[in-house]
Amino acid sequence: MKPLNYAILKHFTKTKEACADDVIEALKGDYGDFKGLKKGAVIEALMTAEANGLLEETRSILDKSGDLVVYYHANEEGAATINKYID
Repeated sequence: MKPLNYAILKHFTKTKEACADDVIEALKGDYGDFKGLKKGAVIEALMTAEANGLLEETRSILDKSGDLVVYYHANEEGAATINKYID
């Protein structure tokens, strides 16, 4: 099993875009018991990946509760870098 942050990054090479809730839903089968698979921790991982140039923000919306939901995607270069280092 990959480390959780690797799995989060790898998820973006297999999907057009995703938000933190999408990532949690996609990974909860394998990583559901990990403390790092909480919304705040996943948002932090996504923001770090964006700051490092691996992900880009695609859009943001307000959900029904008025919370900001940010969607990200891995552009071609980011996906290539992720795939180069993570199997």
